[in-house]
Amino acid sequence: MPTERFEFPGHDGTMLAARLDRPDGPVRATALFAHCFTCGKDIPAARRIASRLAADGIAVLRFDFTGLGHSGGEFENTTFATNVADLAAAARHLAERGTAPSLLIGHSLGGAAVLRARAAIPGIRAVATIGAPFQPGHVTHNFEGALGGIERDGAAEVVLGGRRIRIGRGFVEDVTGTRLEDAIRGLECALLVLHAPRDEIVGLDNATNIFLTARHPKSFVTLDDADHLVTRGTDAEYAADVIGAWATRYLDMPQPAPPIGAPEGVTRVAEADPAGFAQDVTAGGHHHLKADEPRAYGGTDTGLTPYQLLAASLGACTSMTLRMYARRKAWPLSHVSVDVTHDRMHAQDAPSQGQERIDRFRRVITLDGDLEPAQRTRLLEIADRCPVHRTLESGAVVETELKAAG
Repeated sequence: MPTERFEFPGHDGTMLAARLDRPDGPVRATALFAHCFTCGKDIPAARRIASRLAADGIAVLRFDFTGLGHSGGEFENTTFATNVADLAAAARHLAERGTAPSLLIGHSLGGAAVLRARAAIPGIRAVATIGAPFQPGHVTHNFEGALGGIERDGAAEVVLGGRRIRIGRGFVEDVTGTRLEDAIRGLECALLVLHAPRDEIVGLDNATNIFLTARHPKSFVTLDDADHLVTRGTDAEYAADVIGAWATRYLDMPQPAPPIGAPEGVTRVAEADPAGFAQDVTAGGHHHLKADEPRAYGGTDTGLTPYQLLAASLGACTSMTLRMYARRKAWPLSHVSVDVTHDRMHAQDAPSQGQERIDRFRRVITLDGDLEPAQRTRLLEIADRCPVHRTLESGAVVETELKAAG
């Protein structure tokens, strides 16, 4: 997944640090991600969601709001309104690059910001929120002990997430005075609300109020026992999968044309987690699945192993071939299932082989229906004609080249 780093001018001209995670192939849509309160563009949940969407052909821009992360400016001088204005500036920058966003994603206060920013960003077809408050003022409970000092002195230093940060009076007045009901009711696009019932920072009632206020189409998905920041990898993975699957239903995402000579398009495998073995597998930018290794081998067991995928190819091709033949013959085949196992065997145990070890796939085919014995026998013969079976038996040529860097 290629990542482009750049800066763009925020609401007041201050340069904001951004990352654009792009698909390896054509960009089918673009999303704009708003991070949580005083967080940043590089928190694990943001990285995983961006990676997953990029695997589906959706480019994702994530950036640090003014005064945070690698962006310029002073956070003390920002407000909720400036966050919303930064989002609008990011959307304009994307539009100038020819990749205007059609999806907004917001985490925590960033979720409230995308709900408000939707009206200022044309072309948005879907909005997803993660642990978002119903009203921006909810965020002040994180530093309510400092509110008196902020009011008295105009600003005060608070500790959030182990970091010291100055909060200004303008920020407090803005978030406490902002209401989102009209913005939510007037989204005029699809809404996905993701929230954890045990979220101790932003209670579940916030998600309920957002969902009830919004008009259809809208969806509500629980994140079970995830924490507010979605720090656990499995929770971030789940949120990413849900957003990816949901977004494709509402975004205008043209299917990329397959390369000449490859009618099925490109099957692309990309690391989902460089610290383990999980892989995102996409085919033609439309179909997605996961590959992984068992925990005993250092993986996280979130997908099929490579050999299980190979066995699945043989089983699927066998079943499809039998169905096509029975349909053409008008035979009463009501259902097909194929169990495939794989192991290694010594070549002397197989006919016409040398002494090396070879791979063995064993198929157990179940044919349901009022079939005559001769028809069952014929279908068993046809099973050996499936293209994947022939490829495995005859071998294949694998050509490999290294893509140029950059």
